[in-house]
Amino acid sequence: MSRKRYSFIILILGSLATISPFSIDMYLPGFPTIAKDLGTTIDKVQLSLTSYLIGICLGQVIYGPLLDRYGRKKPLYVGLVLYVLASIGCALTSSVDSLITMRFLQAMGGCVGLVASQALVSDIFPSNKRAEVFSMITLVIAVSPMIAPTVGGYVTVGFSWHWLFIILAGIVAVMIAGIYFFLPAGQLPDESVSLKPKSVLGSYYTVVSQPQFLIYTLAGGLATAAPFAYISGSADVFMNLYKVTEQQYGWIFGLLAFAMIGSTQLNHFLLKKFKSQQIIQFTLIYQSIVGILLIVGVYNNWYSLLGLIGMMFVFLTGQGLTGPNTSALSLAPFRKHTGSASALMGSWRMGAGAIISAIVSFLHNNTAMPMVGMMAFCSIGGLIILYLGNTTVLQRAARGEVEDQVSVLL
Repeated sequence: MSRKRYSFIILILGSLATISPFSIDMYLPGFPTIAKDLGTTIDKVQLSLTSYLIGICLGQVIYGPLLDRYGRKKPLYVGLVLYVLASIGCALTSSVDSLITMRFLQAMGGCVGLVASQALVSDIFPSNKRAEVFSMITLVIAVSPMIAPTVGGYVTVGFSWHWLFIILAGIVAVMIAGIYFFLPAGQLPDESVSLKPKSVLGSYYTVVSQPQFLIYTLAGGLATAAPFAYISGSADVFMNLYKVTEQQYGWIFGLLAFAMIGSTQLNHFLLKKFKSQQIIQFTLIYQSIVGILLIVGVYNNWYSLLGLIGMMFVFLTGQGLTGPNTSALSLAPFRKHTGSASALMGSWRMGAGAIISAIVSFLHNNTAMPMVGMMAFCSIGGLIILYLGNTTVLQRAARGEVEDQVSVLL
């Protein structure tokens, strides 16, 4: 594969994976305006983010077997068309309850991009290149938070928040054409994959029975839910507590997204010297320490606007290291059930994100504590799961119960 084609395929896969991040980040600056226009409160508008994350969680479980049974492209087309229609529905809504519903349907369609992009990485690239490819895709994903909130802020002020969803629909419509003409087919349809409930559940059981998958999916999923605490709470914290404008909030969001871009590039070089599991462990330790400092600092009112931004920048650098490496290790054991494994991994990540964002909304108390507290919880929880999981597997290996996972977990 030529370098040019290699880069172009990664760009397409990264674009697929950015559908949901872009859909989340672009409308965040519009929260106050949406709340005012629909006659509701910001915390109720935040539930449209929660419903989106729930839709991603459920949708990925559905798409996993479909991607294995029908190949990668047909489910992609179905999901993305649903996304376009639901986006138009979001633009035309006149109540917050309708917006919450439309966002759920939008997520049910758009989440196919997350599952398919991860499965296609396993289809197209050899196992020793996948962590590097996931890092490149994460780089593309990390660019979206730099662009989306800034664009969203200017569109909201210059036009209206309704146009945010029209723009999203147009972007995905163009993406559908690009997929048709340029994206490799990946794994061909497999008629041996049954869509009967018993068979589907059996496939998922096979996946979750794999210790390596279970450990890195659970730990990585909780750790990568930390940004959802930030995403859910940041509009209220920065715009209501620190009184920044929609445009200023967009620039702050973009600056913090740069933290992930830098660490994604750093991961590319670290993989030449360290194993993925070593990078994950170190990252979760330092994020846990920074998370605790955030909690203590917010409780004692240590942080000005710039101080809080600086500490969150340091914390979020870990996301560009944890995500790609846990993804690669989670999917490494699979060939036949890659779609199902990708779906479960993505579903848990978004499900954890939905729960975390809902908790931030529920704990809303006009301070930054719910946001930073849940960020710290995600990192500390991920570290605990990683430690307990590896310890359990190694103990089982000592008793002769498992063999194939030990070299990976050490």
